[in-house]
Amino acid sequence: MQIFKNPNYDFMKLRFFAFGLSFLVILIGLINMTVGKGLTYGIDFAGGTLIRIIFKEPVSIDKVRSLLNAQDLGKSRIQQVGHTQKEYIIRTMQLTGKDIQDELEAHEIIGNKVIEALQPQQDKENLNRGLLDLNRLSVQEVIDLLPADLENKEEIAQQILNYRKEKGIIQSYEELATNLNLPPEVLKILQEKTFLGNIAILSRETVGPQVGHDLRRKATQATIWALFGMLIYIGLRFKFAYGISAILTLAHDVLVTVGIFSLTNRELNLPVIAAILTIVGYSLNDTIVIFDRIRDNLRLLRKESFLTIINKSINQTLSRTIITSGTTLLTVIALYLFGGEVINDFAFTMMIGVIAGTYSSIYQSCAYLYFWNKIFKPKKGLRK
Repeated sequence: MQIFKNPNYDFMKLRFFAFGLSFLVILIGLINMTVGKGLTYGIDFAGGTLIRIIFKEPVSIDKVRSLLNAQDLGKSRIQQVGHTQKEYIIRTMQLTGKDIQDELEAHEIIGNKVIEALQPQQDKENLNRGLLDLNRLSVQEVIDLLPADLENKEEIAQQILNYRKEKGIIQSYEELATNLNLPPEVLKILQEKTFLGNIAILSRETVGPQVGHDLRRKATQATIWALFGMLIYIGLRFKFAYGISAILTLAHDVLVTVGIFSLTNRELNLPVIAAILTIVGYSLNDTIVIFDRIRDNLRLLRKESFLTIINKSINQTLSRTIITSGTTLLTVIALYLFGGEVINDFAFTMMIGVIAGTYSSIYQSCAYLYFWNKIFKPKKGLRK
């Protein structure tokens, strides 16, 4: 499929403008990462306890912050999910201990303090009376509540937990009975032995600082080794000049993506690192297609200047570049808009990376190759 019939655009005419634009974007990103706000590390890298909670009724973020401040937890980061003012993500501050076990125990204690700080007085009174919070019980705890001679009590307990997971929080026993058709004796026992708390924990993760540091180191190593491996492959597949140009292009893509990402105050976590590594592979694929066409044209168009050959090669692969990048970008945009909170950061990073990778394959990789040929003037040329 050809979008452009016979394109003849002078892409290399804008090489200096492209260099300037890239330099400006990378510089802004580096300044923000070094002397500005810097990267916001997620729990995977910074360590801490991340708790995702939901309230029965709307609670403002200022109210949540004031409740945490009252328990000396004011350094916790609070993120509102959606616009209902019911769901929040809270990450506690990083703690240090003598070893990993001490750190994890300290974070568990802080996590419990967060939950306790947000519990209304009514819930605490119900707990003191010996009642159990149905919005926080596990499957086994629900099973233990039910009569020993009750048939399918495991299935009933699982239904209750699945319903709570689906809704986030159980609002009333009537709602539970209506939607699950619970036997009257089960409903009676639940009303007698439990209460419906005003807060439910949707998820909880704990990572020690030492573990976070180790993950940071491994993520950095993974990126560096990926770039190094690609340098070797392209150097063997083409020539060393192509390998250097490709690595400079990939480094450009990573710096642009991470720099823009840092400006959004989003958390850098393992899914984002996965997106960056995906971008590295995707951008390289685009670059290799253009490099392969340049190598072929160097053999066919021996009388043409190197700059003309580069422009012809980019134009000849332009339709392919736009089709593949365009379809990928549409998919990533759909993930970003409709994929939900869990993969939103991944999709956002991919969105930046696809745009930056497509741009760099045309305006950066080919320009690097041109300047390498102009400066070093290899005797055998770049026709290998």
